[in-house]
Amino acid sequence: MRYVVIGAGAIGAGVGGLLDDSGSEVLLVARGEHLAAMREHGLTVRMPDGVITRRPDVAASPEEVELRTDDVLVLATKTHQAAAALATWVDAPVHDGGQVVGTAGERLPLLTALNGVASEEIALRWFARVYGVCVWMPAVLARPGEIIVRCAPVRAILHAARYPAVLADDGDAAFLRQLAEDWGRAGIQVPTPDDVMPWKYRKLLGNLGNAVQALLGDGGLGQDITEAARTEAAAIYEAAGITMNSDESERHSRDQLTAAPVAGAPERMGGSTWQSLHRGSGSAETDYLNGEIVAIAHRLGRTAPVNAALAELVRHAAAQRTKPGVMTPDELGQRVLGQRPESIG
Repeated sequence: MRYVVIGAGAIGAGVGGLLDDSGSEVLLVARGEHLAAMREHGLTVRMPDGVITRRPDVAASPEEVELRTDDVLVLATKTHQAAAALATWVDAPVHDGGQVVGTAGERLPLLTALNGVASEEIALRWFARVYGVCVWMPAVLARPGEIIVRCAPVRAILHAARYPAVLADDGDAAFLRQLAEDWGRAGIQVPTPDDVMPWKYRKLLGNLGNAVQALLGDGGLGQDITEAARTEAAAIYEAAGITMNSDESERHSRDQLTAAPVAGAPERMGGSTWQSLHRGSGSAETDYLNGEIVAIAHRLGRTAPVNAALAELVRHAAAQRTKPGVMTPDELGQRVLGQRPESIG
């Protein structure tokens, strides 16, 4: 199988570089300075135990790629960019023996390696075979053409399953076994639960703190605000009947990941929302993280004011291209929790 990574940023290029280094065939779809750097100098992946530089095939769009029947599409954009990316690729022709045999949406499997829980439903609008992926991979796009992956020897854990789970059959099981074998050679574990969505809903709770980290600029600050967002979300989950994987299964998987310092890594690195503000991208995926909790609440006729406030503040910060750390903990607590500065720890 060839892995075509659409949106090869921190996660996508990190996965792609590791796969290429381990012998899998890879094509990375990227844009801007990152694409230009990979075309000119290749892709460098820095890890706690070493550095690799590879020259995988790269492209900017479907027009530069001849898709094949053995291709696997890996969507690794941010969730708010997913619809546009999928619409761009769905009608790309797929070739076999020099003949066009269908389109990407009809013929190729699609893995949704994104945060949040919305991309799988978004993908079904265009693609017939969708596999949800819960991404645990501490990776950062340090500079164009260079990715920091902060774990060793296991680089990442990506739980994957057919979506919706009720459609899974023996063919899906065989496909995921081959995927796990290929990716395992690259140091990426691919557990295959019956249903990946309980894992993604739990991961979403963890990602609710991304907004706080980005707004304050430091992941060690604002823990009371993060906990308020997660407590609010847990109550919404319970009201909606949303289930998550067990605490035991979560601990067992996470124990496989060990973070360590990476030589040459930037001194300050944050999560996905922090990175969006740091790069001045003009947008962030918060509406599909904290905003997802708001959406679930609205379906129940309820509100989620803590998460709604965080989503709004990040939207404004991203639109104004402000850097991480635009607010102090006191300011953020007052805006989100209604606390007086002196009452915030």
